[in-house]
Amino acid sequence: MSRGCQGAGAARGTPGARPAAYSPVVKGRGSSWDPVAGWYDATVGVRGSPHHRKAGIPTVMALADLRRGERVLDVGCGTGVLAFHVLKAGCEYLGVDASAAMVRLARKRRGEEGRFEQGDARDLVGTTSAAPGSFDVAVFLLSVQDMDPLDQVFASTARVLAPGGRVVLFMVHPAFRPPRGSGWGYDPKRKLTYRRVERYLAPAAVPMKEYAEVRGGAPRGATISFHRPLQDYVNALAGAGLWVDAMVELPDPVKEGEERSNPEVPLFLALRARDVRGRRRGEAH
Repeated sequence: MSRGCQGAGAARGTPGARPAAYSPVVKGRGSSWDPVAGWYDATVGVRGSPHHRKAGIPTVMALADLRRGERVLDVGCGTGVLAFHVLKAGCEYLGVDASAAMVRLARKRRGEEGRFEQGDARDLVGTTSAAPGSFDVAVFLLSVQDMDPLDQVFASTARVLAPGGRVVLFMVHPAFRPPRGSGWGYDPKRKLTYRRVERYLAPAAVPMKEYAEVRGGAPRGATISFHRPLQDYVNALAGAGLWVDAMVELPDPVKEGEERSNPEVPLFLALRARDVRGRRRGEAH
């Protein structure tokens, strides 16, 4: 479920009869991202979009602080742009995505670079090969804003983490880039470029690009981006026994086709949280 940047779309659906944790499914087609998986793969390429290469991957790898031999779970892996870097660090990789089409493309693209499975982020143990306590690091690279509800997703993630494991989130900054609720402005008197934010605190499920806009002849419909304030992420992580210990904010490293921008206004936000459930149980005695 990883993508390059806001505007490329958002959530994907989970196949099956249970309510979707991602965007509504296309009837009879499984994930809402299945019909545009080919377009996404062509856009992102083998090693990722410019935003992946210049911001997402370096930041995730730095925060993950991988040690040789550790096991990494990429939740919402898309076509697996992170896999090469995890294996290069001497670690094991499993990518999970709700979209069967994305998983097929990831396997085709990556070959021997890790393993890829279709699964439900709300129930990783029940829908993938991930066993309880079997991963040292879980990563959400431009995917967590496609998932809902957060408490179920983070509880599921915490379940597969080993004691003291880490979770790394890399997302479009919710405070400065709420979808369809923000934009650039320019004050000619002050010669100042600024970011206009029209809404922030209220959660929202926002339809993004329709399939027909990004792929001619594709079925009608739209993917969904789940906007939430930063407090929702921190509180949901804490509720799963995952405490934030690092935060990084980054400006747009590309700015392609964007006439107005300000390097003081971040495009991306990254969080690292650590599993403290064992420590808390120990402190109780």
